Amino acid sequence: MTAPPEVDGVFSALADPTRRLLLQLLADRRPSSATTLAAQVTVSRQAVVQHLAVLERSRLVAARRSGREVLFTVRPEPLLATASWMTHLAETWDERLRLLKQRAEAEERTTGPGPAAEG
Repeated sequence: MTAPPEVDGVFSALADPTRRLLLQLLADRRPSSATTLAAQVTVSRQAVVQHLAVLERSRLVAARRSGREVLFTVRPEPLLATASWMTHLAETWDERLRLLKQRAEAEERTTGPGPAAEG
């Protein structure tokens, strides 16, 4: 399974701790403006706007105008696609490790214990 196209954007966007915090704040509440979010973080409103733009380009948040404000909400689809890809990757490695262990145990049964077991 190859990574969906949005995975790179998700990882890039989430590489920054401020963007992770903004995403968490949005996930924990109703739609919020940049001004509301800026009151809860240690960076300026302008920096929050720039971080939200990165999150929007990666499709992790959606923006909609409500009167004079722009409200942001979390879009879970890119996160779900990334989590699904990572789960598949982990399952692939679990299977490889299971087969490697099975092979090592079979070899040990046919050749006897190795030097580490003799000590």
